[in-house]
Amino acid sequence: MIANYSGSGLEDIWSQWNPGQGFVLVEMESGELWELNTCSRSRRTDSFHFDYSFSGNKSEFPCSEGFVYDRTNIQQSIVTDWNLVCDKEWLAKLTQPSFMFGVLIGALIFGDIADRVGRRTVMMFTSTCQFVFGIAVAFTANYYVFIVIRFMLAMVSSGYLVVVFVYVTEFTGIRVRTWTSMHVHAAFAVGVMVVAFVGYLVRVWWIYQIILSLPTFPFLLVCWKLPETPFYLLAKGRYKEAQDLIDKVAEFNGVANPCRVSDLLKPEETDLLERDQDSAPEKKLSILDLFGTWKMAGRTITVWLVWFIGSLGYYVFSLGSVNLGGNQYLNLFLAGAVELPSYIVGCFAMDKLGRRNTLAPSLILSGTACALITVVPQNIAVLAIVLSMTGKFAIAIAFGLIYLYTCELYPTVIRSLAVGSGSMLCRVGSVVAPFCVYLASVWTFLPQVIVGVLALLIGVLTLLLPETLGKPLTSTLEEAAALGSKKEPKCKQANSTSGQKIEMNPKV
Repeated sequence: MIANYSGSGLEDIWSQWNPGQGFVLVEMESGELWELNTCSRSRRTDSFHFDYSFSGNKSEFPCSEGFVYDRTNIQQSIVTDWNLVCDKEWLAKLTQPSFMFGVLIGALIFGDIADRVGRRTVMMFTSTCQFVFGIAVAFTANYYVFIVIRFMLAMVSSGYLVVVFVYVTEFTGIRVRTWTSMHVHAAFAVGVMVVAFVGYLVRVWWIYQIILSLPTFPFLLVCWKLPETPFYLLAKGRYKEAQDLIDKVAEFNGVANPCRVSDLLKPEETDLLERDQDSAPEKKLSILDLFGTWKMAGRTITVWLVWFIGSLGYYVFSLGSVNLGGNQYLNLFLAGAVELPSYIVGCFAMDKLGRRNTLAPSLILSGTACALITVVPQNIAVLAIVLSMTGKFAIAIAFGLIYLYTCELYPTVIRSLAVGSGSMLCRVGSVVAPFCVYLASVWTFLPQVIVGVLALLIGVLTLLLPETLGKPLTSTLEEAAALGSKKEPKCKQANSTSGQKIEMNPKV
């Protein structure tokens, strides 16, 4: 479409431009004709005919005097502040991969550190750094400083999420562990909704960053009061601290006869009850211990594959689904809202059917939905949308379940590292997902086929994992390896007169 329009400046002229138009032809008061596009400008030589089509000579000029931005949706961003467009556009695209890489590294590093120095220490450190770096990002005046600080923010945020999940899991009993763990995921989904709401209200990036960082501050005022988890204290041989903590919890809950740590120890370990520090130098565990035996190696590979396909499938369904259009903030809000029903369904299924018997069918259902999408006629768009949402719903259940399942499959001494390494594979999946979606240019349904085949295969492979529903958390690698076998450790009962059961293993 070609239309005449008069304006006093570029701000007026650019309102007539759209991305598919190519350039805007402008006639100056002097009679000069200029072709203006997003990254350069051209002056027509010896031409005074106001015609969009032109095959004569042109003089090219870069946009050395700055750019005019469309501020309809975003008033100020790092793109507008640092002119990350044209030949610098790749710098803007680098911000998200660098952030995800920080998330990947942070999950692995802080998961390992939490198994060495404790969940409470890492949780306090990462939450403090999360607040400091979150505020610092808003005041960066240089792109490269911004990337570095944001990378560090991604690391501590990822480490915080991993450690908090382990902390919550180790502080809850068998009967409520499923719902408690899913509350963490539900809070994450609510966080996505809050991000969308704040983004809708605040269109200046540094103010937006500060507002989203402030909710961490109240937690900093109380996190120092949180105790270390009893499982970690027992695993480290700090029995007296564990007993004192159990007594305080029992007193707070009005339990008259709390469990005794001595009932959980072997006879030769009872002399360690009065010690305040670690009982003895311990073996330093690393990620290699996740592959210590053939059984543990197979378990770890399967769990990692579930983390990977959970993330890959989730984002492929999100990015490759039918474009909703409309308001981008509303779409992001809905993306968080649709997570909540899947977690509720997942909780009921996990408590009734078990972890493995929920995880495997959800992956298989997602894979089946992918397969059916490929045979849906193009004129039945509604059916394709229903299948896509079914696949996303099923993969969301698996994605939420794997956090808790990983905690239950691995012992206290290496639990945080197991969750952290799984989260690392999760981030690999989220990085690969956009490239997988690009394959739709080869064949429309190729991304769904890839996810479907992987989900089906991994879903079947998941059936080889042991069931952990109703089982106590393990403390040693030997106990974890025995899950699902005849030598599986049993939950020890104490204080039989009151009918209380202790969710800890006799071996620490």
